[in-house]
Amino acid sequence: MELVRGTCRNVCQFRVVNSNRALRSLASPAVGLNNGVHQVSSAAAAAYSDRAESLVLHPTSSIILAGTLRMPSTHPTESADAGPLIGQQPGSPHMPKWHVNELPSAPLFRWNKLLLMVGPGLVMGGAAIGGGEWLTGPLVTAKYGGSLLWLATLSVVFQVVYNVEISRYTLYSGEPIFTGKFRIGPHPIFWVFVYLLLDFGSFLPYLASSAAIPLGAMIWGHIPIPSNPDDARRLTWLSCLIFVSVIIPLCVGGKVYNSIRALMTFKLVFVLTFLLFLAFRYSTAATWQELTSGFVKFGNVPVISVEDVNGNGKQDEGEQSHQPKVDNIFSAWAEGRSLAFDISLFGILASMAAISGNGGLTNTPISSFTRDQGWGMGKYVGAIPSMVGGHAIQLSHAGTVFEVNQTSLQRWKGWISHVSREQYLVWLPACFIGLALPSMLSVQFLKRGTVPADKWQAAAMTADSVRDVVGGSLGPMFWYLTLFCGFLILGSSMVTTADGVLRRWVDVFWTASRRLQSWHPREIGRLYFGVLFCYVLIGLSMLLLVRGDTLLVTATGMMYNYALGVSCLHTLVVNTTLLPR
Repeated sequence: MELVRGTCRNVCQFRVVNSNRALRSLASPAVGLNNGVHQVSSAAAAAYSDRAESLVLHPTSSIILAGTLRMPSTHPTESADAGPLIGQQPGSPHMPKWHVNELPSAPLFRWNKLLLMVGPGLVMGGAAIGGGEWLTGPLVTAKYGGSLLWLATLSVVFQVVYNVEISRYTLYSGEPIFTGKFRIGPHPIFWVFVYLLLDFGSFLPYLASSAAIPLGAMIWGHIPIPSNPDDARRLTWLSCLIFVSVIIPLCVGGKVYNSIRALMTFKLVFVLTFLLFLAFRYSTAATWQELTSGFVKFGNVPVISVEDVNGNGKQDEGEQSHQPKVDNIFSAWAEGRSLAFDISLFGILASMAAISGNGGLTNTPISSFTRDQGWGMGKYVGAIPSMVGGHAIQLSHAGTVFEVNQTSLQRWKGWISHVSREQYLVWLPACFIGLALPSMLSVQFLKRGTVPADKWQAAAMTADSVRDVVGGSLGPMFWYLTLFCGFLILGSSMVTTADGVLRRWVDVFWTASRRLQSWHPREIGRLYFGVLFCYVLIGLSMLLLVRGDTLLVTATGMMYNYALGVSCLHTLVVNTTLLPR
């Protein structure tokens, strides 16, 4: 018996001593480069050694524990797959440390497998055909044609660069860009107040109130008149119903991302099929020439002009003093002329520029979708689950970065190329097509200078004209199809806007809150749907208190432009501070 005990004791001590040697070796090597590089904490390695030494005194328990030791973590609920914690980390010390793991290789690009490689760009491309394209685009083109679309060009081009930049951060850390912004000083609480103010426009449910117009028209058989008290009351309640319904696609399908991608796929197929049919069947070459040239007519601005029917050089009785007209800043400057700017439409122009593409902070979810797709280091972090069917999905409390070396940097560049390819081949064309097709409806089917009696009716302003042009027995059907197209565009965009707001703040709270760090990674759904409930309450209050057209101009024209500008500058600071060079 003593022989057996002695043998067991020797085996136990042999295993612990060998484990101890392996653990001590972690104290010396680095997990990264020196330039802001992240090394494994020596304190963590020492903790390993201390735990191993103590096991020598208890050989019986060492048989069970040897080989199962884990690096001490500030996030006790994290998965072991996240990897060890880094030591020296740039940025705010008030945010949890990253883990370190190996960056997987990016998929090889093949043209014949292009559709299989589509991910966040498809979701954001579907979201890009939204409120700006269906509401403000036609409002501008109905009055001025395509001459002012260059504003949308600038907005979209800047946004595609911004999208790639925020995705770079996620590919490196597995975290969405919003979390990265809170890793910059002075303190996460400071950025909470800043971005709550900037993100206020996203809490205004202008898309739900606008979607009520085409849906109400389909139900009641005529386009509602908001100035009519009965119609206004019914539109308000219909807006509330639409807003509440956005929670449905956010609650089913495993990952929330998968549900949204399915919705955006259906939206793109239906909307593009219907609008392309109208374009090829009823539009003219002159219409498309006007629209496409408008995207590059840089410097065109609306100016005040007077009607001069008899050509006598002055305004006579009966002639209007305010005709829609544009002039070019650069031409006027070269010719030494002054311009009388028409500021009456500046609010709508600002809104069109703000929400062409995505706009405001609504671009930031692309980094969350990149993580949920499992691209780059998002492989180790997880995703946000839906309420139904997502019980096995979890989300880490902190990101995971890769060891910076020649191999990992080469792989990182491969992932950046993968994201850039999708942005330029999917998202960018979707933005221009999404703005050109609704604008085509107003240029082709509406009389130039048309302005709806109420801006709230912009969502359905082309339906009557499409019905009249198609005519015959098909006219009423195309009237309903045009209205359904508008409702689908606006309603689905409300879903992505709501999900974007939730992702921004859920990700930040999940990472920065010490209380939430004690939650298991599988409990991220509790936080997501709790914030969703609060978001719905705020939105319903806004719909009951504020008119729909006021929500549109306030949310987009006033808030989105400021938010996007600050977000771009902040992203530049994040990427130059936290990313490897």
